[in-house]
Amino acid sequence: MPLAMARPFKHPRTGIYWLRKRVPDALRPLVGKLEVKQSLGTRDPVEAKRLHAEALARLERQWANLQQGPQTLSEREAHAIAAPIETWLVAQHADNPRRQTLWDPAVGADLWASAPPSPAPSTSDTALLTFDLTFMQRRPMQEWCLTTADACLRTQGLQVDEAGRLMLAEAIAMAMQRGAETLQRYARGNYGHPAPAGDRSIPLSPWPTDPAIPSGPAITFRDLATGWIKERQPAEKTRYTFPRVLDELAAFLGHDDAALVSGVDLVRWKEALLDQGLAGSTIRNGKLGPVRTILQWGVDNKRLSANAATRVGVSTKAKASEGKIPFSDAEASLILGAAAAERDPIYRWVPWLCAYTGARVHEICQLRREDVVERDGIRCLHFTPEAGSLKTRSSERFVPLHPALIEAGFCTFAEGIRSGPLFPGLKPDRFGSRGGNGTKLLGRWVRRLGIDNPRLQPNHAWRHRMKTLFRRWEVAADLGRAILGHAAADISDTYGDMEIRALHREILKLPAVIPQATVQPNAGRHRISRGPQPKRSTHRAKRVAVDSGKSVD
Repeated sequence: MPLAMARPFKHPRTGIYWLRKRVPDALRPLVGKLEVKQSLGTRDPVEAKRLHAEALARLERQWANLQQGPQTLSEREAHAIAAPIETWLVAQHADNPRRQTLWDPAVGADLWASAPPSPAPSTSDTALLTFDLTFMQRRPMQEWCLTTADACLRTQGLQVDEAGRLMLAEAIAMAMQRGAETLQRYARGNYGHPAPAGDRSIPLSPWPTDPAIPSGPAITFRDLATGWIKERQPAEKTRYTFPRVLDELAAFLGHDDAALVSGVDLVRWKEALLDQGLAGSTIRNGKLGPVRTILQWGVDNKRLSANAATRVGVSTKAKASEGKIPFSDAEASLILGAAAAERDPIYRWVPWLCAYTGARVHEICQLRREDVVERDGIRCLHFTPEAGSLKTRSSERFVPLHPALIEAGFCTFAEGIRSGPLFPGLKPDRFGSRGGNGTKLLGRWVRRLGIDNPRLQPNHAWRHRMKTLFRRWEVAADLGRAILGHAAADISDTYGDMEIRALHREILKLPAVIPQATVQPNAGRHRISRGPQPKRSTHRAKRVAVDSGKSVD
């Protein structure tokens, strides 16, 4: 039976064609993977077939070189490998040759000269002029050529000794010098010699689309991340996740030099992540977002010339079936009924506090006894960064307690704690947050109640519900945002004070939830409990809630 011919693979989500090829068993230790996947960058099946044949031929040459093992590189072979770099440099800047800043021909003409002897100590101008001022510029250019030589060898699948590596680096320097001198002639208006045949695409990977000669040693992702973290002082979780994302990118590229990253590199990485099945929002926010932030910090602090991640994004279309929805009145009643039957303070009070404040679950989980306060005679929760990390500046706020919380005994519970966390049973996670573990515990607890709609987030759905109630009961929009800790909609929202009395007035508009009889999910033997019933209040909102013509919240 004849073997099936290799053909382009069409990605089911993006429609872009890819090359996929299984790595021969003998080469897996050298290649480091079971399968090679490479985007062809086109949705045209005819073009994909042509590009696939070319890419497959390159890949098979690379593997053939790997199978031969270490080789000796001749000068002629070195110049043949380096030749496309001259073509690329000229084609990249032919229209505006004076914008070429990658290669300084004045330094490149004598790049590999040995270091000049240090001048004898003297204060005379003559002695200072004898010192080669270009010497300090050679080192980074040499390192750049060596890094590019490594990329060329990797692309070709060649294994050479150190002498061959240096020979190729010198050939790359000569190619860049020829290209830079050609551009100098163009800059003087001498276009008598046409630009080398070729386009502006990048012939090698990695190769920068917006390159710049580094002013010193390689600028690693970790260096930039360390600088950004030191300046911005982000949350502990961000300190952990951002460097990990950059490590993933470095592993994909095969190097960690931020100055050599190109937009094309990031597009290839994005497509590889899509091919792995990651959601577009995850790639946009969890992968490209951190990279863009760190590279921009490098640009702002004069360590990089450009942010390669600019305008590299993921186009996603929100589906109606994937939008997040709030808890319904019946689901809220079910959850609060189950919580009322619990003895563990985490399950007993966190759902109730989320239901009546709309706060984020991690904000509730990190509350302390000191954060249950009284202002203007009204009992409130104070969400403060002293208790733990808050998402935004507007997250720091006071939220008046709903009468249902007071009647259910929350204040009595809080007063029974001298000081410190309200929920000490929640152990901080690796980032020092009690909310990390609280989210997991309460999420699983809610799911065990039979609320398994994937569009319902077991904890965050309370915030969606609170927004729904604000609309239902005509809560003032700016006060509603203040209660939820959302940013001001416009400058007018920042005028004046958000008085506790005004916030309390709006909270009182929301009717109490009547806990439903439910099965306690954490009991050894399930039991039915209605839990404590909140007393009927005389304020208008509660009267409306119990009216026979309205559904009870």
